[in-house]
Amino acid sequence: MARKSALALQTVDTGKKDLALEYIAEELEKNTVAILAENKRDVEEAKKAGNKPAFLDRLTLNEGRLVALAKSVREVVSLPDPIGEITGRWRRPNGLRIVRQRVPMGVIAIIYESRPNVTVEAAVLCFKAGSATILRGGSEALNSNRILASLISRALVRAGLPGEAVQFIDTRDRAAVAELVKLDKLVDLVIPRGSEEMIRRIKEMSLVPVLGHGKGLCHIYVDKEADMKMAEDIVANAKTSRPGVCNAVETVLVHEDCARSFMPKLVARMGAAKVELRGDEKARKLAPSIKKAVEEDWSTEYLDLILAVKVVDSMEEAIDHINTYSSQLSESIITDDKKAAKKFLDSVDSAVVYHNASTRFTDGGQFGFGAEIGISTSRLHSRGPMGLRELTSQKYLVYGEGQVRS
Repeated sequence: MARKSALALQTVDTGKKDLALEYIAEELEKNTVAILAENKRDVEEAKKAGNKPAFLDRLTLNEGRLVALAKSVREVVSLPDPIGEITGRWRRPNGLRIVRQRVPMGVIAIIYESRPNVTVEAAVLCFKAGSATILRGGSEALNSNRILASLISRALVRAGLPGEAVQFIDTRDRAAVAELVKLDKLVDLVIPRGSEEMIRRIKEMSLVPVLGHGKGLCHIYVDKEADMKMAEDIVANAKTSRPGVCNAVETVLVHEDCARSFMPKLVARMGAAKVELRGDEKARKLAPSIKKAVEEDWSTEYLDLILAVKVVDSMEEAIDHINTYSSQLSESIITDDKKAAKKFLDSVDSAVVYHNASTRFTDGGQFGFGAEIGISTSRLHSRGPMGLRELTSQKYLVYGEGQVRS
């Protein structure tokens, strides 16, 4: 059904797709009470299972988050439709005219864990990009995902389009994932969103191409020329606003020339936010109250109110540390030295690199994509937050006048 729907979507015009997206936003708004009731069931079950606060935060929907979801759907409506966009044209010496244009991927399977908002974001992006979607959310969000997927399908039917263009695998059985990722004749792309372990497992067993990232081990480097108040505010935002997401900072590197003045401020700010600090020997000399960091801390994505801190003797040492331990998702330098900032941005090998900004902006919505299908750390096809254009493939249209190859 998804394959048939994908073929039908290839020729649907932008106006009809946008109408269906508007209907999706309306369904979210009209059914807020029902959605929150189903989400409450999931959250209560997760609490009984003893899940951590960061996990519960990712799982939880509220009125504000539903309003934001509906808004993101309408932002996708306002974005240009990439399908049919001409990305190149040229004529060969033999007279052949060649045109390269964007086309839909086809059928995209999204496999994700505890964030029910992904159900909506993934479905609307894939749909506007002309692809059918098969959603397999985590068992912990089963009730939330079920109602969201049904409302999306209902909206598509209202617009006169196949409801099967968005489908939800309604089972807790993990064997369903193993079957899904082997359907290489029906599914064109698998995008996993979740833990490093889950993504690695899918990559190992999939016969379908997989696009995703393993983890979000992000760094902030506080340079000797940094504005200390700015650095303090950015680190606090990157660590505490939502510690359980992949673009939260996990390690802060501080230049030794400013460490004596910055470390007490960092300790006080993080202490007020109940963040546990783990530091290297130099950091602990300046702030004896923090815990001793071990080698494992530099490669750990905490997804919690824990922050590793290291004092470095140069920007070069900071860059080397980041390129050694980073998951290559997002890093930031805080400095007033533009020359140093340029060197950092050029030398750090990650999908997104910031100057004087929080890593928390690595997000499709924040980049102007309306929503995101995920954040890729792959070097093939797409890197960084993935929006509509990143969900397309391409084909060549070749126009001749009887040419034959000699």
